Amino acid sequence: MDRRSFLTKATVGGVAAAGASALAAPAIAQDMPTITWRVTSSFPKSLDTIFGAAETMSKYVAEMTDGKFNLQVFPAGELVPGLEAADAVTAGTVEACHTASYYFWGKDPTYALGTTVPFGLNYRQMNAWLYYGGGIDLMNEFFHGQNLHYLPCGNTGVQMGGWYRKEINSLADLKGLKMRIGGFAGKIIEKIGVVPQQIPGGDIYPSLEKGTIDAAEWVGPYDDEKLGFYKVAPYYYYPGWWEGGPTLSTMFNLDKWNELPKAYQTVVATACEAANSNMMASYDHKNPTALKSLVANGAQLRPFPQDVLSAAFDAANEVYAEVSATNEMFKKIKDSQDAFKRDAYLWAQIAEYNYDVFMMSQQQAGKL
Repeated sequence: MDRRSFLTKATVGGVAAAGASALAAPAIAQDMPTITWRVTSSFPKSLDTIFGAAETMSKYVAEMTDGKFNLQVFPAGELVPGLEAADAVTAGTVEACHTASYYFWGKDPTYALGTTVPFGLNYRQMNAWLYYGGGIDLMNEFFHGQNLHYLPCGNTGVQMGGWYRKEINSLADLKGLKMRIGGFAGKIIEKIGVVPQQIPGGDIYPSLEKGTIDAAEWVGPYDDEKLGFYKVAPYYYYPGWWEGGPTLSTMFNLDKWNELPKAYQTVVATACEAANSNMMASYDHKNPTALKSLVANGAQLRPFPQDVLSAAFDAANEVYAEVSATNEMFKKIKDSQDAFKRDAYLWAQIAEYNYDVFMMSQQQAGKL
């Protein structure tokens, strides 16, 4: 054998063997501390896709650190009530929570901008703004003042507009309608005549059945089907203009976050980003089947009338102007989102929109 060839092969083989040995255990786990944190969720396990985003994130963190950094996820109510999750993290009762920050908008409307506001960014736009438009830094400029560190961790995509006991043919049909709707959206929909009701998820069905409320919004086909709303409120409206791209987040106690080794911070941020993408893919997989099932069982799909959407859009802008006049941080973040949204829709209406519209026409023609 040629001596030079032999030495080359031996060297390559040696490097490969050394590389395999070095990779036997994740490099990040070497000489790193063993840490266990608790993550309280704002969601029950029955919402497997939403709750599951935190489990996905936790799994990735454990695997990337060879089991040295563990995030134990607890469903709403097991450690902390779901709507108190952020407060518990701020206080240091638990190290982290998985939640929708708009649940806490009553403390400060700026919380809502970390999830979504009516007529806000859609899923793709929200991600682009967060990851490339300075959004995460802007949100943390606010959240660090609450002793929280914010990372996006999940999205449902644009939601449905809810279930109604009667048809909505015009804006006039909303006058006096009692609707279960949460958060910031309730403040806005109240301006167009709806009477918002704050009702826990488990109480929505009996309230609709008894006529205590006239309508209710939840999430979308996959989650809505489980709750059986179509049996007592058959009209299923779209789109959910108050939730165009609701982003869930994992929020960490800021002091605890700052104590983490930089490598662990990077692992967590990477895991949250992966879970963010994973959750949307899961909903895109599950919702089409669920929607077909709902329609087969009597759900009647209806688009919101244009006068409803227009009135709601104008009402939303009135509320944003009112809040911005007295809340500098809200205005700063909302202005950033709006500037991004203007350019995003300029682009979206060119290639993306026309491609999708053509493909939808082929689907409707039975050609797909």
